[in-house]
Amino acid sequence: MASAPAEVPSHFLCPISLQLMRDPVTLPTGISYDRAAISRWLAAPAPAGGRTCPVTRVPLPPQPPLTPNHTLRRLIHAWLASLSPGAEVDEDVAALRAPASGAEVAALLSDAAAAQVEALKRLRELVAECEDNRAVLESQDGVFDALSRVVSSGDACSTAREEAVGVLASLRIPEPELANVVARYSNLGEALTAVLRSSNLKSRANAVLLVRSLSEAAWPAWVIGLSPELLAEVVRVLRDRISTRATKAALQALAALCPYGRTRVKIVGAGAVPALVDLLLDDPERRVCELALAALDRLCTCAEGRAELVAHAAGLAVVGKKVLRVSDVASERAVRVLRSVARHAATPAVLQEMAQSGVVAKLCAALRSEQCGLRTKEKAHEVLKLHARTWRTSPCLSPKFLGLYRS
Repeated sequence: MASAPAEVPSHFLCPISLQLMRDPVTLPTGISYDRAAISRWLAAPAPAGGRTCPVTRVPLPPQPPLTPNHTLRRLIHAWLASLSPGAEVDEDVAALRAPASGAEVAALLSDAAAAQVEALKRLRELVAECEDNRAVLESQDGVFDALSRVVSSGDACSTAREEAVGVLASLRIPEPELANVVARYSNLGEALTAVLRSSNLKSRANAVLLVRSLSEAAWPAWVIGLSPELLAEVVRVLRDRISTRATKAALQALAALCPYGRTRVKIVGAGAVPALVDLLLDDPERRVCELALAALDRLCTCAEGRAELVAHAAGLAVVGKKVLRVSDVASERAVRVLRSVARHAATPAVLQEMAQSGVVAKLCAALRSEQCGLRTKEKAHEVLKLHARTWRTSPCLSPKFLGLYRS
């Protein structure tokens, strides 16, 4: 005869989701919620969510602190441990387990270092379960080196390498450890390229997250030595739209790599500029748009990048469209891109396209808009002054903007 499901104590349930709390945090009002649920609430626009405590309705400050409720977490884990082995529990309850012990994690890491797939999978699952497990794994001696060895190993199977990348991508790797990994494993870029070519979308997303971490540390020798193949795979992540998180990671990686001239040219050669333009054409969310324009801004500091932008049928138009449409950050980045083109790639055909596609009108509007900051307005004014003689006589420019050229 089946036993009745275990009844979860009411104070273990999140007031928002009414599910057992996995990561309880407390608002300044003193009410505890599951982190994922309250984060969604705070990110939601009013009236569905916003700046009030869901239970007390007390107003909250911008970005209120979410304090981990360790006592409540321990009580939940103690209750789970008290359940008899054969007790029937809901699937969500069964998924929540007490934090792994250091001995358990050390044993798994030892097996994972030998490229044992099951051990690597279990490590990845443990890290995903809770923050405590991740901290335990990060505290293990040699963890980053051991996992990097699996990724770079020619003897490990592709599944083991992908699982190792997944674990590494979920860890907070200190910069000295990143430097050690780069120094010891010269074929790491080649190994990541292979994972990025995988048919497993999750593995590709994890790989680009790891590339981002390495790119943001930005050691010149490693960055300059990156292969065109790896960069092409990062760009392919942008094109394939694997996930918003993967897209952001790819954009951040490209922007971090752009300051190095040789790498910037390689990124352009990998097709990044048309990929960025196509991404902007899809009207992505604000943060993705800002990151895409930041990457495009850096790529347009080289002649190859500017040539790719003006060669794209929608390149100048879509960049101009983002001025005053997304945020001041996006507007400034877009105007910087247009300034690069106006300074260094201003052929008669390009100037005509900027007028016909509404770019010049947008720059004029930016000068008058209260939405733009001073730096954005200064850059827009600089662009307009550069080619005033051409644009002031253009039939594409509305008469209401002509007065701007008399100043």
